[in-house]
Amino acid sequence: MLEFISEPLLVVLLAFCIVCLVVITFLLKKLKTLSHEKMSDVTPKPRAINQKPFEELPTERFEQRADEALRLRHTFQKFVPKQFVDHFAKHGSSVLELGHAVEDDVAILFCDIRGFTGLSENMSPQELMRFLNSYFLRMNDPIHLNGGFIDKFIGDAIMALFDHPDGCDEDKARDALCAALDLRQALTIYNQHRQNSGYPSIEIGIGIHFGPVVLGTVGSDDRMDTTVIGDSVNIAYRLEALAPIYHCDIVVSAQALQQAAQPERFSARLLDWVKVKGRSNAIEIHEVIAHLPIEIQQLKLSNVALIKQGLTYRFKQNWAQAINCFEQAAKLAPDDYLPRLHIQQCQKLAASPLAENWDGTVQL
Repeated sequence: MLEFISEPLLVVLLAFCIVCLVVITFLLKKLKTLSHEKMSDVTPKPRAINQKPFEELPTERFEQRADEALRLRHTFQKFVPKQFVDHFAKHGSSVLELGHAVEDDVAILFCDIRGFTGLSENMSPQELMRFLNSYFLRMNDPIHLNGGFIDKFIGDAIMALFDHPDGCDEDKARDALCAALDLRQALTIYNQHRQNSGYPSIEIGIGIHFGPVVLGTVGSDDRMDTTVIGDSVNIAYRLEALAPIYHCDIVVSAQALQQAAQPERFSARLLDWVKVKGRSNAIEIHEVIAHLPIEIQQLKLSNVALIKQGLTYRFKQNWAQAINCFEQAAKLAPDDYLPRLHIQQCQKLAASPLAENWDGTVQL
């Protein structure tokens, strides 16, 4: 009887043990899973092989931002020259804002292509842009290497300023004259390249003046530009326009030439006393010839005294003696256009009614 009862009891106990074992195994497995998940939240994930350490990430971001800022600065300087901003900083303003203006004495240079209108008529728009960019590219270095900066491009013309922040007024004038001579040298090389490529040569005229200007910003709230204004800018622009009239490469005012104070370096000769458009006072103008071959320089300098004497007679309205001086000057240098121009001017003045207070200058 006891044996019959104990046998089922053993089966029940065995079944109970098996169930407990399964439950304990399930609970242990669940506990292990939860523990692993918790540890994975605390422990950082493995980093990629090519990923840099944490301490290097801020440095990398800073370098990227610095490179981006430098690129933006270089781009900005293509539109607003650094020297222009430096002028404001020199006068105590570190912010380029609308309406700000400062005054300074600078040398102003204008450079223009002769006969550009006729030249451009034979080009397509794409050819014209390629030509201008090629030309400007070659004219850029002579200006920047001599301490100047290009204020603006006006069609085919270049307006450049020379301020020499660490120098004096003499340095400014010298920089502009040196740039003019280097521009002529760059043009010679450029024309050789054009001839080798089957294109015609081009000629340029250069005008230089020294004097006070106002540098400032103009425009509106959403469109601002830098500008340089003043009587000195007008004079430099008008002098450049006189270059083809007097058949000269470089026309410079007496103020700029005297300010440079190096006549042996910047060989020049007197051209005329003129009144340019927009001015009532006369301007003494000279031709810089230092870039020309020695024999041509000597030829142009051979009649300087006669030209000056002829102009003196012209001031006194002594037309016969003035023309006589210019004719002698033409005999000394038959290929020189200047004496013939003065003869034509005297003949025209002699046949025209002149004001009582006429000062001997030519209105151009």
